[in-house]
Amino acid sequence: MNDLILFLPELLIASLSFLIISIDIFYRPAGKNLIPLLTITSLLAILTYSLVGIWNTEGSIYDGLLVVDKFSVFFKSFFIILVVIIILASVDYVKTHLEYRGEYYGILLFTLVAMMLMVSSRELLTSYISLELLSFGLYVLVAYERFNLKSNEAGTKYILLGALSSAFLLYGISQIYGLLGTTRYDEINNAMISMSDISPGVMVGMLMLVAGLGFKVAAVPFHMWAPDTYEGAPIPVAAYIAVGSKSAAFALILRLFSEAFIPVIASWQIIMIVLSVLTIVIGNLGALVQQNIKRLLAYSGIAHSGYLLMGISVLATHQFDRSISTEFLALVSTGIIFHIVAYSISNMGAFLSATAILNTTRNEDISSMAGFSKKSPAVAIIFTSSLFSLAGLPIFVGFISKFYLFNAVAVQGFLWFVGIAILASVISLYYYLMVIRQLYIEPAAETGIVRISKTTILTLSLLFAGMILLGVYPDPLVSVIHSASETLAY
Repeated sequence: MNDLILFLPELLIASLSFLIISIDIFYRPAGKNLIPLLTITSLLAILTYSLVGIWNTEGSIYDGLLVVDKFSVFFKSFFIILVVIIILASVDYVKTHLEYRGEYYGILLFTLVAMMLMVSSRELLTSYISLELLSFGLYVLVAYERFNLKSNEAGTKYILLGALSSAFLLYGISQIYGLLGTTRYDEINNAMISMSDISPGVMVGMLMLVAGLGFKVAAVPFHMWAPDTYEGAPIPVAAYIAVGSKSAAFALILRLFSEAFIPVIASWQIIMIVLSVLTIVIGNLGALVQQNIKRLLAYSGIAHSGYLLMGISVLATHQFDRSISTEFLALVSTGIIFHIVAYSISNMGAFLSATAILNTTRNEDISSMAGFSKKSPAVAIIFTSSLFSLAGLPIFVGFISKFYLFNAVAVQGFLWFVGIAILASVISLYYYLMVIRQLYIEPAAETGIVRISKTTILTLSLLFAGMILLGVYPDPLVSVIHSASETLAY
């Protein structure tokens, strides 16, 4: 029972989701307006408990299938903060477009529980079930605008390709279980240590897992769903997929590969490197020709998946004597996690700024943003800062996170790999500048000041402060992340 208390945040959030849906059913519209406030207040209370009550505590339930450690607690707290931001970003959209508001927030909370379970899972089937719970919620949210043809099309494509990726994952899990006799991370690790050479069957299973997880993070060549899904989904949902879903999937990948597949890194490292390079290059080149802001941010997100895969591919080094060196595992993991945080803050800033503009122009084309700096200087500044942070320019958190990640890769001898990533970052600056040019240089078709809601301004201000403060003084956050990373290394 004491170990079950460690999972009190998940239990409370699941209960909160049912409460929110019940309020939506039984209360009058006046009461429903309090749903976002109640949800955010409850989540912040649960966040406080997670940080204060269980940060320094370790435990597990169900014989180690779910574990609580600093790695999982850090990501759970991070996911709660992300969902709070998404709720703030969704308030105006929900009021305008949705009749049953509680359903939207309830589904968001269910997906939050799924993400929290994903980072606690240390067994393949448990990870798969958690990942599917997240996916089902996202399928519904993407197609939430029932009378919008683009939303329906995006939801259909997302479901069909998601089902295909689930099939890959299940086949990979069945291969590994059939040949190794276990699906637990620690037992897979022990089985692979005892193998003189990896068998073709196990390799096929690992490839299937890589393919399935590659879809979840929009890695090339499994990225084809992302641009259409982002374009058709409601923009707060597109932001959530770009940030929350991707962060949770990479947290799962990081734990899986560092705790289960490290002993055979020589067999999968080259595959992950190729996957990373393709994702970085195609993501950035694809963004160059986009005219729709949501599709541009989708390809930008694909490129950032490539940067994170670059870290996954060098979690350990295969030595000439066939031994595996994990000397830099904590350093690389810190770089990966820090870049996840930086990407999330910057991308949320970009999506929310784009939302404020689209609510005014009713047009998703980049050209429709012309002259918006004169209509709302604050939104334009934050949008520009978010794009500069995604590109990795100094004083913004995106620069520091890329520095940490690229340094962790370079110290292991992969200088050419870092060179490709830096060149791709320079390319990304071009298409980000295309957007900034529209904001500041191109004349607006209509003049006049645009009023932005107080909730939007508050959310954007918090994200802007995060980009600057963590870009100038990242040490406290990096120390916390390093402490979480050491859980994987030792």
